[in-house]
Amino acid sequence: MGFLDILLGRTKPVAPDLDQLFALPSAAITLEAAAGFTPTGTGAVCFATVEGGAFTQANQEVQALLDADTDRTGPPVELQRDDYGYSWLVSRRSPEQLSALINDLHAVNSAMEVNGFGPQLLCSVAGFQDTGGRRLGLVYLYKRGTFYPFAPLAGQGERRDNALELQIKAALGNDLRIEQDLGRWFPIWGAPGL
Repeated sequence: MGFLDILLGRTKPVAPDLDQLFALPSAAITLEAAAGFTPTGTGAVCFATVEGGAFTQANQEVQALLDADTDRTGPPVELQRDDYGYSWLVSRRSPEQLSALINDLHAVNSAMEVNGFGPQLLCSVAGFQDTGGRRLGLVYLYKRGTFYPFAPLAGQGERRDNALELQIKAALGNDLRIEQDLGRWFPIWGAPGL
């Protein structure tokens, strides 16, 4: 950052730190103890869809790499598109395989970065639920290097459980780098696995 940037109040954007994803398994322990949420075994990486052969080939390579995992017992990795036109590469594992799921999410993000598609990466999400059926996603914002909780209210359209999100923020403050700007806690309606 230069002298003019300081004078004009410009800040340097935070660089993505994909290794932050590896903090999720320990955060899951805190999440279960503090709020009773356990992993669903589903996670996804969201990215802006790009047309072209290079992008299609990169997606196919990532899917083939993850599907080649001999420990995978569930369905193969899937590419889905949401109602807003974003693409989601979805991985499903058993709920006990959270570490393997996080490895999948990290591999997808890393492969997209290596192939030059880092600017298209938006977020990654790992799904959780409690015994009452409430759903929760821990969302990693790729461009910010931070997490936030997203808790949609079941059966109530596009409404969120803001009180639960703030409770989770407080509970996980020591485990994850939480996004402090609540305006960046974007709803991810229609996200696979939530």
